[in-house]
Amino acid sequence: MMATIYDFKALTSKGEELDFKDFEGKVLLIVNTASKCGFTPQFDGLEALNQKYKDRGLVVIGFPCNQFMNQDPGSDEEISGFCQLNFGVTFQMMKKVDVNGENAHPIFKYLKKETGGFITDAVKWNFTKFLISRDGKSIERFAPITSPSKMEKAIEKLLG
Repeated sequence: MMATIYDFKALTSKGEELDFKDFEGKVLLIVNTASKCGFTPQFDGLEALNQKYKDRGLVVIGFPCNQFMNQDPGSDEEISGFCQLNFGVTFQMMKKVDVNGENAHPIFKYLKKETGGFITDAVKWNFTKFLISRDGKSIERFAPITSPSKMEKAIEKLLG
């Protein structure tokens, strides 16, 4: 049977296991984040989407990653604290992961395989966004430069 996003588990920033099966029927927005990146202010926009749509079924999940010019060197605790303090982030932040290479988290291996990319499947930078439909079948990939507010039409469509 083909894997779906609901077959995966990952660790939260507090080290607790999160089972993606719990998100069946929700629209997921999975983002690889960094706290020292030019795109870091997108945390504001991601939190705005979270606040605006969480009651309609949107779940925003941030996966810190330090693979792009070491732009997230802190511990999981430091990263989580930074996001809350500077951007008021209330959405789920996960344990820091690799998104590319041999040690890439299985979720990112899956998302990259499902969406492909320009020239390469690799995640090219921080704040690459993956928007997943309620049934888990449709996955749309958004570039780091795409601001969260520019994703509202796609989110609205999936929320129905």
